[in-house]
Amino acid sequence: MSSTENTEPKPTEATEGKPLTSSSVFSMFGGGAKKEKKDEDEDRGDVSGSAKAQREAAAAAKGDDDEEPPESEDVHFEPVHKLTEKIRTVTHEESEEEIFNMRCKMFKFTQDAEGKGEWKERGTGPLRLLKHKENGKIRLVMRRDKTLKVCANHYITPDMTIAPMSTSDRAWLWNVGADVSEGEPEAITVSVRVANAENAQLFKEAWLKAQKENEAQFAQAKAEEGKEEETKAEEKKEEPAASS
Repeated sequence: MSSTENTEPKPTEATEGKPLTSSSVFSMFGGGAKKEKKDEDEDRGDVSGSAKAQREAAAAAKGDDDEEPPESEDVHFEPVHKLTEKIRTVTHEESEEEIFNMRCKMFKFTQDAEGKGEWKERGTGPLRLLKHKENGKIRLVMRRDKTLKVCANHYITPDMTIAPMSTSDRAWLWNVGADVSEGEPEAITVSVRVANAENAQLFKEAWLKAQKENEAQFAQAKAEEGKEEETKAEEKKEEPAASS
């Protein structure tokens, strides 16, 4: 009996506290090395891209997102100048209606001190014929592109004559007795050039039609002026007789 009891292995303190499998078995599959590397990373406290640093940064960012931003105050500024009325642009065309519109380039004939003449460009833009709603008179108005500055403003009177340019089949010229585009009435010679010969013919037809209508309107206005003068003359004759 004593021999049997002596042959049985007795557990030692080392075997009771540790597993029977040694760490060398795990090191064969890389288990031990990974654990040591992980422990080294945690002990080193690497913040340059380690998993632990990334987790801490993500947790901090999430905490910032959860915080509500402070409410901003409702700030109101009163305007320095209050616009009480709308500004209306006056073109002096409010009492007229457009009966013709064509884009063209206009030239003005000028002479220097020596008497040498040349054509100078006056502007490019829409040339329009505007008919007055009350008296029926038609005037020619042309404004430059972009600036809208007036480069032609005159009536097409019965004494004017339109003629073709010898250098082009899409250009016309005429003399103006009183153009007021510069403010004061001015006698000038102008020419216009349109896109093609077809437009040139349409322009001539519209120009002649406006001249014919103006002829009747000018004749009627002249007759009315004559009647007014006669009436005034008769009133002056009657005044001495009434006083005597």
